Amino acid sequence: MAWPHLLSYFFGGAVLANAVPHLVAGLMGRPFQSPFAKPPGQGHSSSTVNAIWGFFNLVIGYFLVCRVGDFDLKDTPDVIALGAGIFLIALFAARHFGRFNGGNAPEEP
Repeated sequence: MAWPHLLSYFFGGAVLANAVPHLVAGLMGRPFQSPFAKPPGQGHSSSTVNAIWGFFNLVIGYFLVCRVGDFDLKDTPDVIALGAGIFLIALFAARHFGRFNGGNAPEEP
């Protein structure tokens, strides 16, 4: 497998994972942080903006994973690249958005 394909799958995984919270917030009718808020990534955007942003991420993720190379769920390097993108963006989002949503609060004894 060519490394540009693996790089595409990595970023595709990150973008697909990023689509989830935005789509969920949009579907639930709740505001959530987005790059379009003020300040970007910290303030809240409307549920409509999040639904659009989540769908856009879904489309980009599709193209990065399904239209670049020949992604195969049975090919370990393909799955590792996709999973690494998902895992790393999940860790970043947990740390970044946890500051605003109480996710980094210390545990009670």
